[in-house]
Amino acid sequence: MNSLRKYLIVLGAVFVTAASGAFAQQITKFAVVDTARVYQAYYRDSAPVRNYESKKAEFQKEINKLVSEIQGLHDKKLEYQRAGKDSDALKVEQQITKKTEYLNEYTYAKNMELKSLEKSLQNNNEFYKNLYSTLERVAEIGGYSMILSLQQNNAILWYSSSVDVTDEVISRLGISGE
Repeated sequence: MNSLRKYLIVLGAVFVTAASGAFAQQITKFAVVDTARVYQAYYRDSAPVRNYESKKAEFQKEINKLVSEIQGLHDKKLEYQRAGKDSDALKVEQQITKKTEYLNEYTYAKNMELKSLEKSLQNNNEFYKNLYSTLERVAEIGGYSMILSLQQNNAILWYSSSVDVTDEVISRLGISGE
């Protein structure tokens, strides 16, 4: 009876160990990465990023100047209206309209220029090759099955083939995977 008891205890321990191993394999670890922060840290000291930031500051300075001029014209128009100088107020109103249109066009053009510069920075293949190989190393070391991007609506940046069930789904649907 004593040996049967030992046998059952050992068998139970083996069963628990096997079940916990199977359960551990079912756990999938996910990670997220803020690619914008990684990108910014990677290129912080590069000439193209400094150029982008310089242009951005220059454009903002010009926009602030134009907005200030428009505000000054609004103040001038109010003074003319209070003084009953309607024809002068009308002339200032025309200046306000022209400056506002120019500001809108300037802002649109400069935003397009900045977006183009930003896109060319983001399309740097060297950076992305390095990023993806680093993501793979981080995932393997950390035991992650998948790494998602915070910027791209949780787009998958890297995943382990162990979580890809495509072939099984195709097989269970009874269709050819070719």
